[in-house]
Amino acid sequence: MRNYLSIVLALLTVASVAYFALDGGKRGNSGMRTDPEIGSFGRQHSCGRLPRFLAKHGIRPPVLIDLSQQRYTGVALRYGRGFSQVMHPGRWERFGHFGTYALDRKGDIYLAPMPYISIAPTTFTLQTNIYRLDSDKGTLSIWMHLEDVKPGATNPFGVISLIYDCDDETLWVSAVDKSDYTTQRGRIYHIDTKSRSVLHTYQGFDALTLALLHTQKGKYLLAGSARDNGVYAFRVTKEGLLPPVRLFSLPDATLRVRKIKVAGENLLQLEAVPFSYTLIVERDSTYRTLYRAFKPAGESGWKILKVK
Repeated sequence: MRNYLSIVLALLTVASVAYFALDGGKRGNSGMRTDPEIGSFGRQHSCGRLPRFLAKHGIRPPVLIDLSQQRYTGVALRYGRGFSQVMHPGRWERFGHFGTYALDRKGDIYLAPMPYISIAPTTFTLQTNIYRLDSDKGTLSIWMHLEDVKPGATNPFGVISLIYDCDDETLWVSAVDKSDYTTQRGRIYHIDTKSRSVLHTYQGFDALTLALLHTQKGKYLLAGSARDNGVYAFRVTKEGLLPPVRLFSLPDATLRVRKIKVAGENLLQLEAVPFSYTLIVERDSTYRTLYRAFKPAGESGWKILKVK
């Protein structure tokens, strides 16, 4: 279950090499290598579970977490035959719209914000937070505020993607607020969910989406770039992230990878969209292009197949 995108944006073709910074456990980017051999992998199993409050309402799986904003502001939970029934209390609308989510092992849903259609007085403030839908109570609230995230009129995006790490109960969170058309200043935060503290910050990469990958050679954080049509891999270490390597690029230079799913043996499913740090609402699925990226046995390179 993953969200339907609510925002799609036009083209940005500038790809920049980010700077290196090391400050109190913070790592930056000293350059990007291409065509790495990260090792083989299989389907990844998440520890995430559905919220416990659903059972109290007699709702059983499957349940679709819908962030499409097509009919409901914020998050809606769809269930029943054909997902025709919906749980959407009005109080879930108070923080506006969301772009991605992550489930933890307790059933809490962490949410990344997404500006929608136009700028409102609260738009910039809403983009500076990570939100959580509580597994037991069903309450939606600000879970953590990131002080250094400061979106503005030229770039309304702040926190934009997140993924839950089952290995150590942490979140990987990306923000792109400080970037512009010429400079890449995005950050990837590694956050302890128990203490709500930032463990490491990787400086200088605009990650539009994140995914975790375990291979025979180690653990990697995958990122779809907001700057170009590439998918990158960061090696995860105890000290933080190592500089990324580019795994592959989409055949369409105008698209950016917005969703990555580890779907099987050496197989990734990708959802790509136009993106340029400006607001355009996605009206239907024609804005999304689906790809499959896979590594044939015995070969080091990736094959990219357009699905839809």
